[in-house]
Amino acid sequence: MRGASFTVPLLAIGCGVLILLFHFVWKYFHTHSLPMDELEGHEFESYCADLLQASDFQDVRITKGSGDFGTDILAVKDGISYAVQCKRYDKPVGVFAVQQIYAGRDYYGCMVGAVMTNQTFTPAAKDCAKKLRILLWDRSKIEEMQQWQERAFSHRKKS
Repeated sequence: MRGASFTVPLLAIGCGVLILLFHFVWKYFHTHSLPMDELEGHEFESYCADLLQASDFQDVRITKGSGDFGTDILAVKDGISYAVQCKRYDKPVGVFAVQQIYAGRDYYGCMVGAVMTNQTFTPAAKDCAKKLRILLWDRSKIEEMQQWQERAFSHRKKS
């Protein structure tokens, strides 16, 4: 019976350690910026275009800028045309970006519209994108594309 009295304090200490560990891991990953966070708008568009090319998109081109109907990049993958809007923000991306690429997708006659960001999306933007069938590529998707780019680059260096 006496050993059981140590169980509760040990469980409490173990839970406390796990909570602290989770907190520090979460804080580390959410406070360390990636190079994309330092780019200006047009630089971020070029960066996204490079990521798309490294992810097997073809005919990747950046639109002219003003009057682009919210579309920054046009690309094709597996015969499917994409209109992509790039948002380098310091906060979550809202509904307006989704509405813009919805219009841009139709203006350019593309099959798919997508918004790429170094951040996340607001719940309203996610809901709107689902209804309008717009792809949302957030920070984690871009990090995944970065890994593809790094693999492609290292493969080219070896060849």
